[in-house]
Amino acid sequence: MNQNVTKVGHQLREIWKQLGPSQRVSVVFATVVLCGVIVGVAWWSGRADYSLLYGRLSDSEAAKVISALDDAKVSYKIGAAGSAILVPAEKVHVVRMQLAGKGIPRSGDGVGFEIFDKPNFGISDFVQRANYIRALQGELARTIAQLDDVESARVMVVIPENRLLMDKDKHPTASVFVRLRSSGQMAPQTVSSIRFLVANSVEGLKPNFVSIVDNQGNVLSENVENDSMVGLSSNQLDARRNLEQYLAHKAEGMLEKVLGPGQAIVRVAAEINLDTIERKEEKFDPDGQVIRTQTKDESTEDSTTPNNNEAVGVSANTPASTNNTAQAGALGTTTKNKKITGTTEYEVSKSTSNIMQSAGGLKRLSAAVTVAAKFEGTGAGRKAMPRTSEELEKLRRIVTNALGTDVTRGDQITLEEMPFNNDLATEVSRNLVTEERRELWWTVGRNVAYPALALAVLFVFFRLLKGTPTEEIPLGVPVGRLFAGNGNGNGRAGNGNGHGPRWNPTERGGQPGREVVSIEVLNRLIKENPQNMTQAIRTWLGGSPPPQK
Repeated sequence: MNQNVTKVGHQLREIWKQLGPSQRVSVVFATVVLCGVIVGVAWWSGRADYSLLYGRLSDSEAAKVISALDDAKVSYKIGAAGSAILVPAEKVHVVRMQLAGKGIPRSGDGVGFEIFDKPNFGISDFVQRANYIRALQGELARTIAQLDDVESARVMVVIPENRLLMDKDKHPTASVFVRLRSSGQMAPQTVSSIRFLVANSVEGLKPNFVSIVDNQGNVLSENVENDSMVGLSSNQLDARRNLEQYLAHKAEGMLEKVLGPGQAIVRVAAEINLDTIERKEEKFDPDGQVIRTQTKDESTEDSTTPNNNEAVGVSANTPASTNNTAQAGALGTTTKNKKITGTTEYEVSKSTSNIMQSAGGLKRLSAAVTVAAKFEGTGAGRKAMPRTSEELEKLRRIVTNALGTDVTRGDQITLEEMPFNNDLATEVSRNLVTEERRELWWTVGRNVAYPALALAVLFVFFRLLKGTPTEEIPLGVPVGRLFAGNGNGNGRAGNGNGHGPRWNPTERGGQPGREVVSIEVLNRLIKENPQNMTQAIRTWLGGSPPPQK
């Protein structure tokens, strides 16, 4: 075995000595490329594919996960500034289940309602209440930590004790501490959602009594009652600011469509009527009478007045029922009275109105509008071209209609044309353009340089091969061995008996004293006597001539 290896090594050294410069470069280059490909394929095939195990972990939780992975002897990688841990893809689910069995990582800060999973007999009411508050705080912290802007959260809830005599001044309160993912402040909508989330999770807690503080020390909400003076003032300022921003954005949007982005600035000052008025009115119309009820009574009465001049006697003492009509006239005067009584009730017309004017009405509006001056030309010839009064008046009408101003109310619109200072913006834009151009050229140069370098190497290699003449390419076959096939060593390549044609090294470009065979000569010898050439090649490969029979 060792002799064969030594023989192969000796043959390789002999072949290397017979190679020309360009051939040696080709062999080295091909060997390096082949070794690189083999190493790359071996590394790529043996490389483990890592996948995300856990992400967005705190430092403490990441340390626990890494410690558990070290104990389990599982390879891992750390990414995303230490908040993400990656493991081999085929072990992701197994490792997650193993870590979940150990309670790593915890799903949030604090313990939740799982504290009641294990029955605890014989504990006091105080401990039971404390455990409930602790579980409630943990569940709220876990829920708040699910928001995109929040990295982690802690919640503290204060619930007054239930007593026989209730104190109206004592009410539940809550404080929330949030750690933000970015350096900016939390959006007002997110703050409101956290307050309502906590308030609706605790019995008797109002959103106004939930305070929120971030990790930068900013108080995002305050405990302000809506019916207090401070609460009313805050709500009024918010309403006024929202109205002014809405109107300014509305006017700027219309001007940007005409002048272009950034060519107009609108600031609005709105005076809002914050008084709440309730007015009741009751009016009577005497001319608008309507008969409600009407009654009419009619009665007739007869009365007789006696005559004092009558004679005494039988006729005077005779009853009136036996007297005739003539006698009745003689006895006295009969009177008939007819009485008609009527009652009419009239309904007087009445109107009642109840008017309630809520706060928020617009009393007065004023706006200041500044438009950028118009420039013409470029470079040194760039100069300002003032707009005409008609153009400014058109812009004023646009703003007036957009804001809905009322002249009778005393609204004012001021519009001025002034050149804007755009030096900083121009400098920033120029720097960005320069940086983008530099990055573009660097990318193009990098993408072109590598192929150009490869082409240059191939070109040099091709020139080396092209510059080598054909007759200078040796095959590494010693002439003595090649023509020793007949065993007499006379250097004949004939029919085996030494009478074949003799090869002259000087023929076809051969040089005297150089025992190498060119390609042309080798092809001619193979065609003339293939049997001796086959025997010569076998002798060369075997290192010794075959035994003579």
